Amino acid sequence: MKSKFWGLGVLMGLLLLLTACGGNEEDASSSDEGESTEDKGSIEIGLNPWAENIAVSNMWEQILEEKGYDITLNNVDKGALYEAMASQSVDVALEVWLPNTDKPFYDRYKDEINWHEEWYQGTTLGLAVPSYMDIESIEELNEYEDKMDGEIVGIDPGASLMSLTDDVVKEYDLNYDVLSSSDVSMTTELKTAYKNEEPIVVTLWKPHHVFADLDMKFLEDPKNVYGDEENISFMSRKGFPEDHPEVLEWLQNWEMTNDQLGELMATIVENDNDAAKGAEIWLEDNQELVDEWVTSEE
Repeated sequence: MKSKFWGLGVLMGLLLLLTACGGNEEDASSSDEGESTEDKGSIEIGLNPWAENIAVSNMWEQILEEKGYDITLNNVDKGALYEAMASQSVDVALEVWLPNTDKPFYDRYKDEINWHEEWYQGTTLGLAVPSYMDIESIEELNEYEDKMDGEIVGIDPGASLMSLTDDVVKEYDLNYDVLSSSDVSMTTELKTAYKNEEPIVVTLWKPHHVFADLDMKFLEDPKNVYGDEENISFMSRKGFPEDHPEVLEWLQNWEMTNDQLGELMATIVENDNDAAKGAEIWLEDNQELVDEWVTSEE
């Protein structure tokens, strides 16, 4: 009888020990989970409303929030963005076009901002028309003045592309007004004209999602006012590399091809221009690529 109770006591002890171990394992698991979602601080991403900038900013918002950062997207025009970066009101901005498009901003703020690595190579910008139009060069535009009401459909007035287009009008002595609007408004007007096969000329750049949907062509620029191909890099406020070295390392690992960026923008358009939803879907389909950017020190 004594042996029986002794055996029962041992069994109860083992059960208590196993329960205790299980509880510790659960606590450890909860602790690990807490570490993966711990609040690592706040980061404000400044962006001007260009399609590819909206796309990659929403993409990085989700990547960084998954890593425990509190992200805010601040939508401003290009001029205000550079002022905010120089005054350290925003932390990072993911789209800097150099050496031509953003050169005025670079020259003005080169000592007040951190300039970082390229993540996209080989951009194009200029005046574009639908391929069904029988025109090949900016020099021919005055012949189409009446058909296009003497109007070039532009984007936001603070964009460098707009100031370059003003230069184009002067250099080629064009009888055109450059209409300020936004990327979204320009794209809407372009698609409406395209659907009806009407003549239209717009300020455009590549990468842009319209090239996935419409057959467009850039007009030749014999005087090279728009300059040669450029690259896209990112910038940060002074002090950001010291405050968030992990994030800076991830951004320095970041590279995208024209196909990858075009697919991201197209996914957003396919989801009713919901940038957050489109970025979420694209990230799910490209996790291996993201893993190459987001390295871990563990």
